[in-house]
Amino acid sequence: MSVKSQEKESILFKIAKYREVGLLGFIVLLSIIIQFLNPQFLTLGNLNDLFTNASILIILAIGMFLVLLTRGIDLSIAATLALSGMITAQTVSAFPSLHPLLAIVIGIIVGLICGLVLGFLVSKLGVLPIIASLGLMYVYRGMTFMVAGGEWINAHQMPASFKSIATSNILGVNTLIFIAIIVFLFFYYFMTYTVTGRRIYAVGSNPESAEISGINNNKVLMLVYSIMGGLSGLSGVLWVSQYASAQGNTASGYELTVIAACILGGVSINGGVGKITGVLLGALLLGVLNNALPLIHVSPFWQSAIEGAVILFAVLFNVIVKQKYEKNQLLRRVI
Repeated sequence: MSVKSQEKESILFKIAKYREVGLLGFIVLLSIIIQFLNPQFLTLGNLNDLFTNASILIILAIGMFLVLLTRGIDLSIAATLALSGMITAQTVSAFPSLHPLLAIVIGIIVGLICGLVLGFLVSKLGVLPIIASLGLMYVYRGMTFMVAGGEWINAHQMPASFKSIATSNILGVNTLIFIAIIVFLFFYYFMTYTVTGRRIYAVGSNPESAEISGINNNKVLMLVYSIMGGLSGLSGVLWVSQYASAQGNTASGYELTVIAACILGGVSINGGVGKITGVLLGALLLGVLNNALPLIHVSPFWQSAIEGAVILFAVLFNVIVKQKYEKNQLLRRVI
């Protein structure tokens, strides 16, 4: 193998391995440019709004990260979020004295049940994840409208204690941001240092080999979809508290934003590849774009186009790096 080929392989390996560093650098560079265009961007107040608004996306993206690692996908997360948010909002409206922690538990339980149903269809019945989650997306969305009775719950029907979930602080940090940090740290440890985390990677990398080595693929799939459901339920409570509104079409289409955050973070839809730190940065990049583009007076129509272009660039970048790296590895084995 020539020195030139070895250097090329080394560069590609470093790009693939340290992709998160490049993504972080891009976020910093983008922030500097936006700050130059609008000095209000890097103020404490705006940064607090940015991280608060990105918190729910981060929580959902972490769950989707686990699902994508197993070569799956969950298109029902936004509908699960809406259903759990609606049920929780109705509960706190009927029982205003209910403690906010119990409201969060209710939302998580609803989401967990939704995730278990999807996990059962995928792991036990062998239904393709995209088909199962697409069907359940309509089921859960329809259930949300049925539970709501065609009506929506507004801020006046919610107790102040429930709405304070999104406005209060813990250790000086907004509660939404604090919860997102806790979720990230927990799953960072879970995926990096636990046997179960390594099994999730193994199932996504090579399901057949994982099963031969003694890993129960069905249990792993049931676990990741249950976690995704639970995090969707948690996000439903946080969403309703933040916007003080529960509607049948809450977060409609948000599942695509969540998937985009994962792809931006370097997670492969083919399974087995990705880091949770990359997912965090991918979600933050979308958060920066959503926050900054209105500040620099970009048209709402162009905002969607710009976000789509960034996502497409990230996907093409992943594909090109992967193809060239695999080609160099093949040439190395042949030589």
